[in-house]
Amino acid sequence: MKRSTERILTTHTGSLPRPPALVEMLAAKELGKPYDGAAFDAEVRSAVQGVVRKQVECGVDVLNDGETSKMLYSTYVKDRLSGFDGDGTFNLAPADMMDFPDLARRVMQGFANAIKLPACNGPVGWKDREVVRKDIENLKAAVAGVQAAEVFMSAASPGVIALFLPNQFYRNHEEYVWALADVMKDEYNAIDKAGFVVQVDCPDLAMGRHIQFPNATTKEFLRIAQINVEALNHALSDIPPDRLRIHLCWGNAESPHHRDIPLKEILPIILKSRPSAISFVGANARHEHEWSVFKEIKLPAEKIIIPGVLDSTSNIIEHPELVAQRLVRYAGVVGRENVIAGTDCGFGTAAIMSTVDPKITWAKLQAMAEGARIASKELWGSTGRRVTVRGVAARRPAVRKTVARHPAARRRSSR
Repeated sequence: MKRSTERILTTHTGSLPRPPALVEMLAAKELGKPYDGAAFDAEVRSAVQGVVRKQVECGVDVLNDGETSKMLYSTYVKDRLSGFDGDGTFNLAPADMMDFPDLARRVMQGFANAIKLPACNGPVGWKDREVVRKDIENLKAAVAGVQAAEVFMSAASPGVIALFLPNQFYRNHEEYVWALADVMKDEYNAIDKAGFVVQVDCPDLAMGRHIQFPNATTKEFLRIAQINVEALNHALSDIPPDRLRIHLCWGNAESPHHRDIPLKEILPIILKSRPSAISFVGANARHEHEWSVFKEIKLPAEKIIIPGVLDSTSNIIEHPELVAQRLVRYAGVVGRENVIAGTDCGFGTAAIMSTVDPKITWAKLQAMAEGARIASKELWGSTGRRVTVRGVAARRPAVRKTVARHPAARRRSSR
């Protein structure tokens, strides 16, 4: 995994806006309504091509497929795995929203009516590996000939699957997440073998506190988080840590978030996970202050951070200077080479419920790229001279924009 050795690189959490026609197909597929499978596959291929192109145009260095084929970043596995035929109950009302019932009804009702959350009522296993192959081939085709620093693909973690798809079969939570880890290991390995960085989405390690386990004590929840990380590490054991990134968040809803567990409580457990890169919320009004946590908890030398510098629930376009200030602040604590600019969460975690207007999403990503350029100039300078950032002086190499073709692109061009 590339570090920001010559300038601040940019990326995002994963999900991006889908074309309206594809959203309609995803909605029909989700609810079991008739849809044209061949037309769906063609629409997905086209959408992946388009979303890769848009990311490049916006200045995103480490890009992906926008999670284009998925209705929801966590529940898509129900269509790939067996064992999910139980009648699930809608149990995802966050505790912070329940303190404000009118808001909860307004925000959650559409989600409940559009997303299927079946329970696990049998042994988890594979029933359709072809979908994974299609996702990989679509992304390979889209990045062929595209200049990008790196390419990643996201996948649901065992813990977040257990959060959204309740257990009605295994004896307890631990047995359930370990069973999921054994099965999801195949998907993670397939992504890695394709040459992509694997991002595992782990909101369970933060959001799970006020959704799945709102009545647990902090100590009890941290024990659950530890179990989830141990299962995750098992699932990722075949992949080098520097080919892995983890995303954690407290939910992507425009909600109060006053019940969010603090980053400082969960970070020590997050640092025990295999992935080298940690993507997390850093821009919204409830978590922006937590950059200072890294003053108290030292970032291990093998880790890098991807703090959110864009709020994924607001239609306000961040000023590039603000983005730069956020990046410089993190760099001053953990080192510039250990920071990659990111987003708080996805801009289309549920394809049918994007809070941010699609055109504003792209404008936000452009603002992030511009902010990263401003931060890079401050952190590296333009001539390799000695630059002082917050009282710390260091030799700064000249800025050189260096990009590498993705392995899939190199293979194609050599034919």
